[in-house]
Amino acid sequence: MITSLLIANRGEIARRIIRTARRLRIRTVAVHSDVDAGMPFVAEADEAVCIGTAPAGDSYLRQDRILEAARATGAQAIHPGYGFLSENAEFAEAVEAAGLVWVGAPAFSIRAMGLKDAAKARMIEAGVPVTPGYLGADQSPERLAREAEAVGFPLLIKAVAGGGGKGMRRVDAASEFPALLDSCRREAAASFGDDRVLLERYITAPRHIEVQVFGDRHGNVVHLFERDCSLQRRHQKVIEEAPAPDMSDAVRDAVCDAAVRAAKAVDYVGAGTIEFIADGSQGLRADRIWFMEMNTRLQVEHPVTEAITGQDLVEWQLRVASGEPLPLRQDALSIRGWAMEARLYAENPATGFLPSIGPIDRLRFPAGVRIDSGVAEGGTITPHYDPMIAKLIVHGDTRQDAARLLARAAREVQVWPVKTNAGFLARAASHPDFVAGRIDTGFIERHASDLVPGTEPPLAVAEAAAAALVPAPTGDPWTGLPGFRLNAPPDIEIDLELGGQPRRASPKAHAGTVVVADGVAFLDGEAWPFGLPRTERAGGESEGDGAILSPMPGTIIAVNVAEGQAVAKGETLMVLEAMKMEQALLAPFDGTVTTLKATKGAQVPEGTLVARIERGES
Repeated sequence: MITSLLIANRGEIARRIIRTARRLRIRTVAVHSDVDAGMPFVAEADEAVCIGTAPAGDSYLRQDRILEAARATGAQAIHPGYGFLSENAEFAEAVEAAGLVWVGAPAFSIRAMGLKDAAKARMIEAGVPVTPGYLGADQSPERLAREAEAVGFPLLIKAVAGGGGKGMRRVDAASEFPALLDSCRREAAASFGDDRVLLERYITAPRHIEVQVFGDRHGNVVHLFERDCSLQRRHQKVIEEAPAPDMSDAVRDAVCDAAVRAAKAVDYVGAGTIEFIADGSQGLRADRIWFMEMNTRLQVEHPVTEAITGQDLVEWQLRVASGEPLPLRQDALSIRGWAMEARLYAENPATGFLPSIGPIDRLRFPAGVRIDSGVAEGGTITPHYDPMIAKLIVHGDTRQDAARLLARAAREVQVWPVKTNAGFLARAASHPDFVAGRIDTGFIERHASDLVPGTEPPLAVAEAAAAALVPAPTGDPWTGLPGFRLNAPPDIEIDLELGGQPRRASPKAHAGTVVVADGVAFLDGEAWPFGLPRTERAGGESEGDGAILSPMPGTIIAVNVAEGQAVAKGETLMVLEAMKMEQALLAPFDGTVTTLKATKGAQVPEGTLVARIERGES
């Protein structure tokens, strides 16, 4: 067994790996950027090495510095986690060339599954069903247009080297194809340095089904059943579950057997995931489920597989990397109950899920559920990395039990002042269609109005906030009740500010539902600051008077205008980037740029005035 392990990652996955390594008495080494020096994973490792500055390209993606840290600390093996270098074949080779153990997929397997067209061709050879489409070498616009007609509309154009939803376009008619092909190719070239594309039939009621596979160095490959990851937003997973809803034993056998064939076709070793796209319009059928791609690493959603199988997948990884055979054969694995996982992000659903960055003064998680988190109270969400705060993982006897537990867990989350999607998750997990298993990848978009309602605080929150503002009796009837009105109705009402807006409410306790702490009220995963009305309001800026405010903290990566320049309504003034997300700031009306306070490369906090437009002709 490996005795010392360097973890080439950060946050919650680093803590997850450390937890298993500690149980197996394996010494751990953390590597970190300068801004991560105070993170929990750094403190929990047996040893830690700073490998660079905040940008991932200067730290977590620096193969040379990671290898230097391994040599300096005497680490025997490197675990890449997921993301960063986890699917980098060159890094896998460099680790082994340095005489270290690579706790991941072989470089050959990574390369074989790295390009979508080559991977699909290999799957066809292995007898694994693939989505109907075109993945040929002839990339001329004329050939692609002919193949698109043969596939039929709607269809998807997908970058061969794509991922994360980039380099993907839906085409509904032949007339749209040329322009969307050009657009897809430009994005693919910019994002991946490769403008080649493939064509796929578009599935109208798509389900995202993936199978956890595991191989060892002795030729054994097993599956640990399937997960359903259909609840997605912008092609990013939000809630995952295992097993998949409405999957019969016969369909499960067919899909999982196909996944094992896929893994064997690339001589797979370690943890991997075979991803399938399913047409759920007629229920899950074996002849309507097709191979999509393979992730040659451990997945973010691996805890739901652990919950239903009772296995520790990180331990499996470490044992396999040490040369041991798989801990269990296929006939010893079974499904127990139902598990769900929700990704708690630092983001604001009310503003289109823009990232929320800053200190975490309060962080409370629900009791009785598994929490995999990379941050702690008193920490900070920075703009440099993924904004995930934690994963909420629940396990119940039935799917309905798991959905109820997940909704309750999300409702009990308390985070401040960073904004989160906890309330959104609670509403999604308790939505009647979700509970009934009526899900596909369009679920969130279809139910957006239910999942992201208005921002008006409920009456119970206003009443609890009012109660918190009423001080203990002093004996002075004139100063004892701030905001008290002589002509008030029988129930006393006070004036307050709640969520930045004036509100009037009767003080009432709501113990067990609304939690009030340090001037913030928490209910159902949401949070609202409150206080007494301010007698003088600071002169603020608003977009109604032409002020352009930064909608999130981030970096200005482009400035397209200058002071004195005429602009048209909807014209892009500048582009702000945070956590891999770009946000274009647009002119609210025709006018002239009279103030410009943004410069390329500048860091700006949320709400900062970056420009002002005066109305007029453009």
